[in-house]
Amino acid sequence: MTALSPLFDPQLWERMLTSPFMARSVIVAVLVGVSAPIIGTYLVQRRLSLLGDGIGHVSLTGVALGWLIGSWLGTADPGALAIPGAMVTAVAGSIIIEVVRRRGSATGDLALALLFYGGIAGGVLLMGLAGGSTGNLNSYLFGSIASVSWTDVWWTIALAVVLLGVGIGLRPALFSLTHDEEFATAQGLPVVALTMLVAITSALTVATAMRVVGVLLVSALMIVPVAVAQLFMPSFRSTMRLAQGLGLVVCVLGLVLSYIYPLSSGATIVVILIVIYFVAAGIQPSFARLRRR
Repeated sequence: MTALSPLFDPQLWERMLTSPFMARSVIVAVLVGVSAPIIGTYLVQRRLSLLGDGIGHVSLTGVALGWLIGSWLGTADPGALAIPGAMVTAVAGSIIIEVVRRRGSATGDLALALLFYGGIAGGVLLMGLAGGSTGNLNSYLFGSIASVSWTDVWWTIALAVVLLGVGIGLRPALFSLTHDEEFATAQGLPVVALTMLVAITSALTVATAMRVVGVLLVSALMIVPVAVAQLFMPSFRSTMRLAQGLGLVVCVLGLVLSYIYPLSSGATIVVILIVIYFVAAGIQPSFARLRRR
């Protein structure tokens, strides 16, 4: 038996295509793959590629807070409130990060570092108070798309609709903001409000994608597809579209591979993206020469 033999097992493919949990997982993978790179495009343009990583750390406290509230309320599934809790703390954390960043003080980096580390420590502490263990956080740290419930699916659908509405519906205004903030101000755009909106939608993206790739890897899903698309696309809009397509394909591919082989879905998705980036960076000079000709 070779390592590739499961790929050609018709019974395995039949079980995968008829599996109820696989149906839930595919819905989540498609929505996350399409929506996460939209916000990532704006973050890359504003040179805030690591913002998603910072928000991910903060959202871990929200996950544990959701578990704690669920245990206090006596819910059948304490983890049912994990995503709402992550949303609240991620949004709050993103606003704090943006306020610190805009002030540009000398202690800004230190404040952000304290916020990031406090997010992880707070998550572990609150999970212990909720009667859980660090093992309950693993699926949120590294992603566990196979364990998503229909509640997670509905949350993901709602968040993806918001992200698509903001990212595409407000694209002209957000492009002006990310391209030249002074020009956006001169145009009369509400720069501060739009800046906060980008931060908040970044937080919602983290909450949407955490079950797919985990909070420690969510920034990669937001940023790497955009980095690949920028190597080949000449415009902002085409970059966003290619990044969305790449995110969709890689999320579904990573999900399928993690079903066939004993692999972590989140790590598989991120590794595939990084390999694609290095391959794309290698062929980009040749592609550029062909396009000039």
